[in-house]
Amino acid sequence: MNDTLLIKNAKLVNEGEIENGDLLVRHGRIEKIDRSISASGVSRVLDAAGAHLLPGMIDDQVHFREPGLTHKAGIWSESRAAVAGGITSFMEMPNTLPPTVTLKALEGKYDIAAHKSLANYAFYLGATNDNLDVIRSLQPGAACGIKIFMGASTGNMLVDNENTLAGIFRDARTLIATHCESTPIIQENLKKAISKYGRDIPLMEHPVIRSVEACYQSSQTAISLAREHDAQLHVLHLSTAREMELFEPGPMEGKSITGEVCVHFLHFCSEDYPRLGNLIKCNPAIKSAADRDALLMALKDGRLDIIATDHAPHTVEEKASSDYLTAPAGLPLVQDAMLSVLELYHDGVLSLEEIVTRTAHNVANRFGVVERGFLREGYWADLVLIDTGGSTEVTRAGVLSKCGWSPFEGKTFRSRIVSTIVNGELSWHNGEIIEHNAAARLQFL
Repeated sequence: MNDTLLIKNAKLVNEGEIENGDLLVRHGRIEKIDRSISASGVSRVLDAAGAHLLPGMIDDQVHFREPGLTHKAGIWSESRAAVAGGITSFMEMPNTLPPTVTLKALEGKYDIAAHKSLANYAFYLGATNDNLDVIRSLQPGAACGIKIFMGASTGNMLVDNENTLAGIFRDARTLIATHCESTPIIQENLKKAISKYGRDIPLMEHPVIRSVEACYQSSQTAISLAREHDAQLHVLHLSTAREMELFEPGPMEGKSITGEVCVHFLHFCSEDYPRLGNLIKCNPAIKSAADRDALLMALKDGRLDIIATDHAPHTVEEKASSDYLTAPAGLPLVQDAMLSVLELYHDGVLSLEEIVTRTAHNVANRFGVVERGFLREGYWADLVLIDTGGSTEVTRAGVLSKCGWSPFEGKTFRSRIVSTIVNGELSWHNGEIIEHNAAARLQFL
């Protein structure tokens, strides 16, 4: 690892301000931030030429498919795509094969990432109806959180036992993250769709089957449990206007219940199903334009605290299924994450300062990530350099995720990711991946 890196002539976006200045990295950490820093004795100098320097995005929800589903993706391939997209740290979900529902499986994932990942990493412990004792034994800091699927999921990871749910919310010693959809409502809606269409269910029925009411009822249940047991709750991938009624506006500080939105819910709506089909099939479902607009407003007023991806790749062949019942749900998004969020800046919806708050600052604070997520002296140098005057065309040839496609193909984003820096090391620079062993396991307070 090179000793020093000096970034000159940057617009530093941090903690609600944008300031012109330089940033010096030594041994992977930010040593100095100042208006002007001498390059004397510095190993490497990177001239930002007026580009914006941000803390790297911390993505609190990805599915990298390893172990067990590596025909779709893997930690190496997806972390490459992540750093190309300005993500310097990720938190990965437990629905792999085998599922991450034991401490042994959890540590096994850390071992894989230690050898393969280009971005900093952490993993969730998954909840089931019968692993409450494992959850109770989880030490704070051993995982980024406990993931509860409170809606239909793969394998045995649906948690629908009321006593188990109460036990998790009562006894968990770390953050609880929930996927909130009501399985009984979904099953009843699906039964109606099959009665009407047989197996030829049109994709436009997806947000009807996985409905607003299914999301609202489940989110309401999770929030009620969190309040009853004074638990720390983070509700993932919120997708409806109605759910926004359940969350408090304002800054995240002091909240025990927080909400996340994913980039695809901010860009797509049900009107895009005829054009993109299964490529935007995901759970929860992408819903109406009115729902999308409400999510954007909730980002502005603070009801939504964090922006993530829920990156969930499937192969092109799997997505090409004409059968609604078998076509998989999920989108590959990490490479397009920051660029798609920056579109909100160009549209005047969010400022750069607000984007940094919701992609870095709030994630670090909510999960208690140690010494990351900010441009602060002494913190790890996880950085992304953005040219907001550049452009990036999304092409299939440029996709780094193993699945080889993007729902944004054909779009030209109005920004360009110049460089991504992980622990002081250039991981992506001017369109090229730079392999290194600088990535590290995230530490938590």
